[in-house]
Parts: sequence; structure tokens; C-alpha cells
Amino acid sequence: MRVQSALPQEEARVAETLKKGSRVTGAAREKLAADLKKKYDSGASIRALAEETGRSYGFVHRMLSESGVTLRGRGGATRGKKAVTA
Repeated sequence: MRVQSALPQEEARVAETLKKGSRVTGAAREKLAADLKKKYDSGASIRALAEETGRSYGFVHRMLSESGVTLRGRGGATRGKKAVTA
């Protein structure tokens, strides 16, 4: 699921100023963390956010964790107890 941004120009500026591999500190880090948190809470996946920002999955995961986000489970099929037939 991809989340569309309300301000694509602003996102382009943020992605442009945060070149891959560069350190993100101070106010820029706080803004990026807030943006990632908002998008994640609205349904975007960590992988989609990583692709959008040009950062790694681990970086985005760490930023979300630092922001205090409750991360969602992986989903998919899970194994439960076998149903007992009577």
C-alpha cells in the first residue's frame, strides 16, 4: 500500500537534502522522524517508506522505534492451535 503525500514538492526537497548515506541530525532528524511516524501510522509500510526516502529498511525501522511508534506485526498466515473436532 502506497501513501500519497499532500506535498510532493516538500518531500522532494527533503529527499534531495538527505542524500543517501549522509548523516541526519538535529532538526532535520526530528522532522524526518515525525514525517515517517505520520506516514507509518496512516498505513505505509517500512519498506515503502525506505524506498520513498532512499534510506535502508533498518534506518527507517530505527527512526520509527526512536519516535516511539508501536510497530505492526508482519501479518500473513500464522499458525494457531489445531481445531479440535468433537
